[in-house]
Parts: sequence; C-alpha cells; structure tokens
Amino acid sequence: MQREITLQGLPGRIISLVPSQTELLADLGLEKEVIGITKFCIYPMDWFRTKERIGGTKTLELDKIKSLKPDLIIGNKEENEKGQVEELIKTKCVWMSDIKTLGDACDMIRRIGELTGKNERSEELAGEIEKRFSKLRKQINKFPKKRVAYFIWKSPWMVAGGDTFIDHMLGICGLENIFAQMRYPEITLEELAAEKPDVIFLSSEPYPFREKHIELLHEVCPGTQVLLVDGELFSWYGTRLLKSPGYFFELLSSLH
Repeated sequence: MQREITLQGLPGRIISLVPSQTELLADLGLEKEVIGITKFCIYPMDWFRTKERIGGTKTLELDKIKSLKPDLIIGNKEENEKGQVEELIKTKCVWMSDIKTLGDACDMIRRIGELTGKNERSEELAGEIEKRFSKLRKQINKFPKKRVAYFIWKSPWMVAGGDTFIDHMLGICGLENIFAQMRYPEITLEELAAEKPDVIFLSSEPYPFREKHIELLHEVCPGTQVLLVDGELFSWYGTRLLKSPGYFFELLSSLH
C-alpha cells in the first residue's frame, strides 16, 4: 500500500482482522496484548471464547474497534474490505499484509515478530515452515504432475484461480491449476467437464463441501478423482503452515 507506520513503542493493545494472523499472534505468545479478533478467528479456541469480537473480516464493527483504543491493528489486503481499512487508517495505526506466496507468508511472520518485539520466536517459526516445505519439495519430486480444479464455492460454482495463495500452494504440490487464467472465476460444470481434470479438490472453506458434492461431480467428470480437502491448510498463511507440508504429502500420496 506504499505506506509507513510508526509505533511509539511495543504495542500493548493489538486487534487482529484475519484468522490466520490471529493464530500467529497466539503462537508468538501475545495473549495479553491481543484485545480484539474477528468472529472467524477460531484458533486458538480459548481466544475465540474469550476475546472481544469486532465483526467479520469484511464486516468490521468500526466503532467498537475504535472504542478499544488499539495501539496496532493487523489486517490483510485481500481478506479485509478496502473502505473499512481506509476508515481505520484515519485514526489508528494499521499494518496490512499482502500474501500470494510462501515467501510472502514467511516475510509477514518475521515482520509481525519485529512489530511486536517477538523477533526470535518469529524467526524460529518462519524458519521451521521453510524447512518443512523444502523437505516436501524433495519428497514429491517422484510424483507425476496432475491437472486440478480447486473449488471454494457452490451456487455459483467458483474455483481458486491464478495469482492466489491457494494457486501457489497447488504449484508447490506439483499440481497444475486448470483455471489459472483468473483469480477466482465462476465456472459452469460444463466448462469443468470440458477441461477433463485429473483431480478435483473440494475445500472445507469458505463453502462447507460434503460427500454429496463428490457424488455430483463424479457424475459430471466420471473417472476423475474428487476429494474433500482441508481448506485451512491450503489458504491460511500464518503458523498453520507448519501443518501443511505433512498434510500435502499424505494427500499427494493418496492421489498416486
């Protein structure tokens, strides 16, 4: 966003506008400092039960946020709504991440560690994530590339396309995204069938796909593998990434 922010000292009152970054703040040990989270910040569960809720990622309660008098608000360029962020920027110190790759995610972890005085811990976490993904890349070299469609919504049918974090994760897994021409295109099942994907992934979020949707897509693409996948491990770019490489390896092994 081409902005600079200035903190008078280490922030003692932090509000997080994004679930994956909330989990990171918890893993950095900022229990006392974080005073507000969104209704979608489900990890850690004790924070979800006890921390002040400040609305949804795109439906922030601006007056409540301002009344909490935060020293620092942490958001994300894609997950939060531009107009609401611009309103908060007028009166509060707001730091925004912009993440499309694993490198962006690890950089964000280190930067938030710097902002909050948790440099050593953030470096440890980012380094471990990088180490585990490096191991994954070596493990999956033997697997042949497969063409995949990654569904995130139904009615209308929507997939994760190119220039997205999910697309980057698919690429790390050695999978070719067949709908990479746009970021989040709406498609028809006829278009899906015409592409003849090797694999179809149905994400657990934001739409809660179920077994019945597997049967439907098998009718559209007979012979194609259709699997329910953990959307958090494909799209959350905080410390949940520690779990992604192991999950990806098991998933890819099942495909082959």
